Formats: sequence, structure tokens, C-alpha cells
Amino acid sequence: MAGTRRVGVAVLGLVLGASLLTGCAATTSGAGRALTAMPGAPGIGDPYFPLDGNGGYDVTDYALDVAYLPATDELTGTAELAVRATQDLSAFNLDLVGLEVRSVAVDGAPATWTRDGGELTVTPAAPLADAAAFTTVITYAGVPATLDDPLGVAGFFHTDDGALVVGQPDVAATWFPVNDHPLDPATYTVRITAPEALEAISNGVLTSTTSAGGMTTSTWRADEPMAPYLVGMAIGEFDVRAYGQGGIRYWDALDPALGETGAVASASLARQPEVIAFLEGMFGPYPFAAAGGIVDDVGELAFALENQTRPIYAPSFFSDAVSGDVVVVHELAHQWFGNSLPLARWRDIWLNEGFATYAEWLWNEGEGRGSVDEQFDRIASIPADAAFWTLRIGDPGPDRLFDPAVYLRGAMTVHALRTAVGDDAFFRILTEWTGRNAGRNVTTGGFVALAEEVSGQDLTELFDTWLTTPQKPDLP
Repeated sequence: MAGTRRVGVAVLGLVLGASLLTGCAATTSGAGRALTAMPGAPGIGDPYFPLDGNGGYDVTDYALDVAYLPATDELTGTAELAVRATQDLSAFNLDLVGLEVRSVAVDGAPATWTRDGGELTVTPAAPLADAAAFTTVITYAGVPATLDDPLGVAGFFHTDDGALVVGQPDVAATWFPVNDHPLDPATYTVRITAPEALEAISNGVLTSTTSAGGMTTSTWRADEPMAPYLVGMAIGEFDVRAYGQGGIRYWDALDPALGETGAVASASLARQPEVIAFLEGMFGPYPFAAAGGIVDDVGELAFALENQTRPIYAPSFFSDAVSGDVVVVHELAHQWFGNSLPLARWRDIWLNEGFATYAEWLWNEGEGRGSVDEQFDRIASIPADAAFWTLRIGDPGPDRLFDPAVYLRGAMTVHALRTAVGDDAFFRILTEWTGRNAGRNVTTGGFVALAEEVSGQDLTELFDTWLTTPQKPDLP
């Protein structure tokens, strides 16, 4: 379910869930101890989206096997989850929107299940012990939903020749059962079966392609853990370019219907190795084995998203070469800020968007389109009484996660830090931040603490001014 539609009932749902949990203990004999098993929480605890994700377990790996028929818009799938319990579990939830569940098994034994909105509650045949590793296999089918979320129209797009899956913060639950929050990243195998005339693209590295009976199955593997919303899928007619450079394997997929827009997009994507090398010089080594981009001719799509190793772009960003290059810089910067370093909570979204926007400013400076100071000053010229300055970007609220101020004032915050600590400390902060926290969930508090450690300065006032004060900061 889209994030903006979860907030109204989520707190009530958690209160009711807590009251139910008190009466649902199941005790059984475990290996050497008695289990006091309780249902896992129906939410992972994010204040903005309380029913996103779930408690009581961590998923370590997803093996998704999906087939899609554009003629009927139907998706059929089998999801095999490798899971570790984080408590004694009598039942646990997964997020799944709309699709029909046909069977559920836990460690090979049939399990019972119930549905309530976007929550799929699974009750295994026997309780699961804390720290136990187990598998869950769900078969399902249906017509996946397109959503309205903070980015606009998002989710599962049924295109003229296939499908495109892209969105944030909620998208994964529209096409597979999932622990749908960045706090539970996992590795993924995505096996896509579609009519053989079509291409099927996902994250990571293409490991195999087989054909039979007029259908082609493409298998993609992402060995680096990934937040669920970053898992993307594109099915359709694409011109695919696969190549390697600098130890990174690239797959670019462009819709041939894009015409001149496609030519601009192709030229911008061709600069990806150059962009990554540029960003590595400031952020440290590129964190993944693969890269690339997808540009599909989907009229409703109005945003770009940093899908891990394979960002997805709306064609409108490629109206000209400068716009195309800059959006590629932005989404590739997210491979560090947001992907390698997933958020622990959505309120800290400025850590993603502020740094990706600042990467744009650095790139523009290198391309001769104005210094970072000049780009900062252009935003600073916005009048003090403008609504732009009233948003607390350190806590923007679920409906304004992607407000322009989060991006632009976020980048200004980054530059204010640079100005305060000097270039040597600033760029050391960046590489320490990305290096120490690779693969870990991050928060604003963690970033502030590291910046203070590296710089030796008390930065409380700076970050309070830029992140939580709803007015224009005093500028030099």
C-alpha cells in the first residue's frame, strides 16, 4: 500500500496488534529450552509508515521466480525467502498488496495464513525458535497494482509491451511478499519469464537466459544486500547494451520508441563510467559489482529512482544533454548515499537526497557550469518569506519526503558543513561515512557524530539550524 495511505490507521493497528500479542503466546519444547513464542510485530517501527516492514525476523535472501503476460497483465510468482528469527515466533507478517496467495510453506511444511489489507500473516506448523534459520515459500498470482505515493504515480506500471516496477517508499509489496522496509536489506535472485520477443531486466548481474515454448527466462543476481524498494523490474522491447569497464559490469536498457530522447539518454548513460570515477574520487570505491540504467517510454512516470545497480529514469529527464548527465550523476551518487548506506528511518531522507544533489553541484562545477558556491548562492537568493524555508528537512513528514527543499536545502546543509570544517576534514568525513557504514543502516545522529569526530568541532548548532529550524538560516 502506498505510504500516504498507511498513516491514518497504522497507529491504531499497532495498538490493536500489541493488545492481541499479549494473549497469543505459544509454548513448546525447543532444543534444550522451552519456547515462549509470540507473533512478530505487524510493523518494523518506522514513525512515518508504522505498518511498513515487520518484526520478529530478518530476511537474508529472496529468490523470486515470476512470470508476466502483458496480454492479460497477470503476474504469477513463487518467492522463496531465507529468514532468521529474532525472537521465538508463533506467527509472522509479510507485506503484500492485492495479489492472491495460493500456498505458503515454512521449512517445507504447509503453513496457514490470513490477509488483512497489505498484511499477510503466516502461522507455521510449529513455532520457530529465536535465531533459527528457516525458509518460507509463497506462491501467488494476480494483476499488480499501480500506486499513488509521495513520488506520484508509482509501483507496477502495465506498459504497452510489458511492465515497469519502480517507486519509493512503497513498491516491493505490489509484486512479491516482502519485509518492506530499508531496515531489512537482503540479497536477491530475480528470475523473470516473459514472451521471448521481450527483454527482462532487473538488478545486479545477468547470470542466465533460457528459452522454451515461446517464453524466455532471464535470471538476475544481486549479491550485495539491497533495500526492498530498490528492487526493480522492466519487461518490454529494449535495446540492451552490456559491457564492462573499470571492473564494473554495465547493462543499459533503452526503449527504442524514445527516438531522439533515447539518443540523448544513450549518450548520458555512456558517461556512467566517467561519472562513477568522478564520484569515487570523493566518496570512495563504487560499492557494487554492476551498474547501468533503464529508460522506458512510460508516460505516467515522472521521476527517476536509484534502483540498486540499475537506476530507472523517466524519459523527460533527457530533454537535453545537460539534464540527462545531471540526473545520471544524481542517481549514481545514490548508489553510495541511500543504497550502500540504507536509511534506518524514512525521516532522515535528506541523507539520501541532500548528498545526491550536492554531487550534482560538484559535477556541474567540474563541467564549468558554475562553482558550488555559486550554486549555493542561487538557492540562498530565495526570499526569506518563501514557503521553501519553512520545511524542517530533518523531519519533513511522510507526505513531503520528496519536497524540493529536502533536495536543495539538504545540499545546502552539506555545503554549510564543508564551509564550517574545511575541505580536508569535509572530504575525509565523506569517505569515512561511506567506508565505515557500507551495508549498514544510517541515521542523521550517526552522521553528525562522525562529522564531529573527524572535524573535532561541535556541530550541533549547524545541523539544528539547517535541518530543524523552519526559517531561512542567517547566511554570510
